[in-house]
Amino acid sequence: MLTFGMSGAAGGFDPLVLLLLALIVEAYVGEAKWLFKVIPHPVRVIGNAIGFLDRKLNREHRAQVDRAFRGALVVAFMVTVMFAIGWAVAWLTLHHPWGWIIEFFGVVALLAAKGLYDHVSAVSKALKNNVEEAREAVSHIVGRDPASLDGPGVARASIESLAENFCDGVVAPVFWYGLFGFPGLLVYKTVNTLDSMIGYRSPKYRAFGMTAARLDDVLNLIPARLSGLFIVLASLFVPKAKPGAALKVMLRDSKFHQSPNAGWPEAAMAGALDLALAGPRRYANQTINEPWIGDGNAQAGRKDISRALYLYAIACLINAMWVAAIAMVRFSL
Repeated sequence: MLTFGMSGAAGGFDPLVLLLLALIVEAYVGEAKWLFKVIPHPVRVIGNAIGFLDRKLNREHRAQVDRAFRGALVVAFMVTVMFAIGWAVAWLTLHHPWGWIIEFFGVVALLAAKGLYDHVSAVSKALKNNVEEAREAVSHIVGRDPASLDGPGVARASIESLAENFCDGVVAPVFWYGLFGFPGLLVYKTVNTLDSMIGYRSPKYRAFGMTAARLDDVLNLIPARLSGLFIVLASLFVPKAKPGAALKVMLRDSKFHQSPNAGWPEAAMAGALDLALAGPRRYANQTINEPWIGDGNAQAGRKDISRALYLYAIACLINAMWVAAIAMVRFSL
């Protein structure tokens, strides 16, 4: 089911128009915490299901091959169920005059542009007060140990998270919705949640989460490169940003990241803002000695976070504009 090739059924609501409206609304309401105090957030429901299956199937006494097989079954089960739910919701949108309401709220909930902006902005505000407060704020958006971070380390971590999650929370959901409608979006968010919960290289998850991690890499392959490109384009409109360096560093340094995908937007951000990102990082169970990405200054601060947020906002606008452009082309045919 290709959304770019679909047209709304009689009485239905066109998916591309719905996506554009959802992008606008999400940019205003963000995480809508007030709503999800009343009803469970879709990602929380998905996460609870994954957690249940993890506890039941990923036992330490099992052989690694067995755990890998069970992990693959978990991925297959979750993807199949979520695709079926997504297909049912999309069918309502196209065949019922009011069916679009469910899909609309689902799309808004599964986008994360405003929520990510708010979290990174909170780090900047906390950094103005003291490093301890900033470490607490950044702990909500990074997986590394915040206790080891100084002020510049906190700033770099927030900028890196902003760049990486631009793909996971904005570009990739829009991309997969654009290709396969709500089923594509729901499957992507399911795989992304699987990866964030069980896709680690730790002894517990190395085998069990292998399929989830590899599938997440595949689904982010194109969106990650689009994310980097959007950041390069956005840097054309940011004062003192360097679009040429953004492109150069993205093409040169993206391979230095441990992820085959996260390095693309992160390197583009580093080049655009003349920063050095990544480098050695400490997580709960290990320290990863990675090379630096970018040729600039590693001593990032609040001004750099503000510039990164400005760049991110423009990149989000560019992401929405390509959806609008495709919608206009389709409607003119």
